[in-house]
Amino acid sequence: MWNQIAAQISKTLNIDYAIARAIPVSGGCINQAYCLVSDNQPQKFFVKLNQASELEMFEVEVLALQQIYNTSTIRVPQPLVWGIVDKSAFLVLEWLEMGSAPNWQALAENLAKMHRVESSQGFGWQQNNRIGSTLQLNSWREDWLEFFGKQRLGYQLKLAQAKGFPGNLSDRLLENLPRFFENYQPKPALVHGDLWSGNIGFTSGSNSSQPAIFDPALYFGDREVDIAITELFGGFAPAFYQAYQLAFPLDPGFQRRKQLYNLYHILNHFNLFGGSYGDQAQTIINQLLSLT
Repeated sequence: MWNQIAAQISKTLNIDYAIARAIPVSGGCINQAYCLVSDNQPQKFFVKLNQASELEMFEVEVLALQQIYNTSTIRVPQPLVWGIVDKSAFLVLEWLEMGSAPNWQALAENLAKMHRVESSQGFGWQQNNRIGSTLQLNSWREDWLEFFGKQRLGYQLKLAQAKGFPGNLSDRLLENLPRFFENYQPKPALVHGDLWSGNIGFTSGSNSSQPAIFDPALYFGDREVDIAITELFGGFAPAFYQAYQLAFPLDPGFQRRKQLYNLYHILNHFNLFGGSYGDQAQTIINQLLSLT
């Protein structure tokens, strides 16, 4: 398998690339990940592997990374080659050497620039993708409430209810969604879609402390969804939020809506992993209903 991948790298870059070591890389629970090291070339590469039936997931990731790259706003790893070898789907990406001290101001400013990229087609994306390993629906909608209510929150609640999550309060929440958007009409901004702390980094070396984002669940949506999820699973440094507010101030109602947006991710974790995420989702629903 590695020889076949090396051959495709060689063909794409027009070099003689031989893989000396494929070093396992931790951090994900969906794909196997490796750092490729060569004895005859200086380049390293990041490789994801999954079963062959998951090739489309990698192809969609390539489209997302290319779209972010084309905005010239924030760094992403460049996709190099992808396909199927030995019954496994693979994706080879540029290796970004991480480890520099965080530059939260640059991350916030670059993300704000990406969020200023808007779609004339409305909310959605050119095709469905994944949030983790869960299908994420991206059919175009002109109305954000319709998009978020049906294709984000409503879809996750439907999956959760099939796994035993109670539905009575969930239905009430969906009925009361308009109350969280009084005097607020979001624009369809290009969003990462899964911007937690595990999907950002700061490069070292010649481009010291340059922020990068990866593993996007890309679509055009309310930019607040990206800022909301940054507060989950550890959160970002206060400097990030201060810099983002200066670069692209948030609507005051964000403080009421952020739990609503993060409920989508908590429900997705319940649907993927079960356990206490169900209790956490129920607590959030209760808190949100108390605001309506």
